[in-house]
Amino acid sequence: MTVAAPHQVVVLAIAPVVAFDLSIPAQMLATVTARAGGAAYHVRTVTPDGSPVPTANGYGVTPQGDLSLLEHADTVIVAGTRSPDLLDDGVLDPRIAAALRAARRRARMVSLCTGSFVLAAAGLLEGHRAATHWRYADRFTRLFPAVDLDTNPLYVADRGVLTSAGGAAAIDLCLHVIREDHGSSVANQVARYNVVAPMREGGQAQYIDQPVAEDAGMSTAGARTLMTERLDSRLSLKDLAAHCHMSVRTFTRRFRQETGLSPAEWFTAARLKHARHLLESTDLPVDDIAARTGLGSGTNLRQHMRITLDTTPSAYRRAFRSATATTEHRP
Repeated sequence: MTVAAPHQVVVLAIAPVVAFDLSIPAQMLATVTARAGGAAYHVRTVTPDGSPVPTANGYGVTPQGDLSLLEHADTVIVAGTRSPDLLDDGVLDPRIAAALRAARRRARMVSLCTGSFVLAAAGLLEGHRAATHWRYADRFTRLFPAVDLDTNPLYVADRGVLTSAGGAAAIDLCLHVIREDHGSSVANQVARYNVVAPMREGGQAQYIDQPVAEDAGMSTAGARTLMTERLDSRLSLKDLAAHCHMSVRTFTRRFRQETGLSPAEWFTAARLKHARHLLESTDLPVDDIAARTGLGSGTNLRQHMRITLDTTPSAYRRAFRSATATTEHRP
């Protein structure tokens, strides 16, 4: 049996790099191991010239190479940075910009937190929807008006370019990468090993400190739990609002504040997520999966998967059954 070469991941650190961001890809991706015993991902950290760089957290980091490693990357991840040139002026070293543009021709591009400033300064986010840390959103919009910045999501995936908000959203994005490459089961095992939530939807709102009008302290979390438990049921806005002891108007506004989505959008995403899990883990017919997840018919499930994933249920099942056969999680 031919053993597949590990997926090559190169993490770019630009001084002063955010240490938390820099540690996440290796921690999360290196937990996935091929059944034959080798790593499913080979993660290396690089700096522009291969020299050690200071972090924004008071210590230095020694890399494993320089920009030349980007030429062989399957995925490039740019860690967050506190560089004044980037955050204040949107200026990137031309050598770095050229290396990133060259890598984009063959690699998936990912940024964590303010790493989005690097991709934007390299011209890789123009015309794309993107995310960044909410604290830097205003200056990002000022510096890069051609980028469609969305300040709500934890992460955004748009045509092979993935960007995350700050802090723990980088974990969510790395789990999303694993989920897309190897399926939900593997991603859930990695999450469990690292003792983190297996999935926070990319559309879930960032935790931004903003004033909330009347009835502060009320949450729509109970409605989301009810929706998850009753995916095959018809739950109206009135039902969900009553479950949270709110008016429909208050519930709808608060739900979007907390998730970045409308209740209907969130419910559909939850149903589709469970449908994907059933496609990966069972032999149930497509019509049965659609019925169990509240998506109605196989035709409706196919339509949702075509729109959101650009694939069909049968193609998705074949792809992730194959991935499961060759990949496992090693604690």
